Amino acid sequence: MDPTHGTPDPVRTPDPRPASAAPPDPAPTRLRARTPSDIAAFVPLALGFVPERSVVMLSIGAPGMNARVDLPHDPDDVDDVVEALLRPVRRNGVREVVVVVYDDDTTVADEAAWSLHEELTAAGIEVREVLRVHDDHWYAVLPGAPLAAYQGVPFSLVDHAFTAQGVFDGRVTHASREALRATLAPDPTAAIAASDVVGAAVLPPGALAALVRRHVRGGSTLSRAELASVAATVVVPARRDEAWVWLGRAEARSACELWSDAVRRLHGSHVAGPAAVLAFCAWLVGDGALSWCAVDRCREAEPAHSLAGLVAQLLESATSPDEWESLRPSTGASGDPAA
Repeated sequence: MDPTHGTPDPVRTPDPRPASAAPPDPAPTRLRARTPSDIAAFVPLALGFVPERSVVMLSIGAPGMNARVDLPHDPDDVDDVVEALLRPVRRNGVREVVVVVYDDDTTVADEAAWSLHEELTAAGIEVREVLRVHDDHWYAVLPGAPLAAYQGVPFSLVDHAFTAQGVFDGRVTHASREALRATLAPDPTAAIAASDVVGAAVLPPGALAALVRRHVRGGSTLSRAELASVAATVVVPARRDEAWVWLGRAEARSACELWSDAVRRLHGSHVAGPAAVLAFCAWLVGDGALSWCAVDRCREAEPAHSLAGLVAQLLESATSPDEWESLRPSTGASGDPAA
């Protein structure tokens, strides 16, 4: 099997509770997974964090799609997990997958593994492997493996060649999803005061796009005065589209860095617009986990934010960033493209 970097974390069950001159990112390194240990080492690299109590599904070949769902606590809720993973598989025409369940040997983990295997197979999708991972061991689930595989086989993320390649490629793997989420937490040492935003002038038409382009191309961050004006401007729907509709995949990673910095420096309701723009940029770069964290950060401040809702739809449907050019709203259109 030959999984490559796809769009991580595009699915999550509801809590039951003019072109830039920036060069494109280099092509992702192709990693050939030949063993269960390879699969277990690849998942954190693909997602950007080490999952816990999760079901992860990796597609094999084209189209490239990786998905993660929270593992429920109640076996009766496993059907919701299965359906959440089946929807994007059907939508994207995936034909072969690998499934990895992250949990101890529990009734829920077993139910999730076998239910997903059964439903995927019934839908005509070949399940090449099902593993359970817990405490640096992988466990076989499907019949036909050696006895030792059901008892647990140790593996080391730190020492695996995939992890080393990820470091070489500059890919950051966080210890958990919460650790990834913490990268967007407010930074009190760099934050600007709410009064600065309240007193800032809304940028005139075209100025927000020009400002963001300049920083994205230069790899720089917004000054305090610029950030205050940007925060005051992105709340205006007719202006907010300037921050994101012109972006292409070549600029997306630099844009993520710009807007991540902005999110960390804003408080309260002022963070909603920049967080929503960051969510879009992260989806465009293929970082679904970061995109979901940005959606959450936006919704904490403004639950019904329209752009965050749009990005959530893209993530839930596992829409590929490759489709962006056909989905792109008209630049300069009046109103809010996300509405």
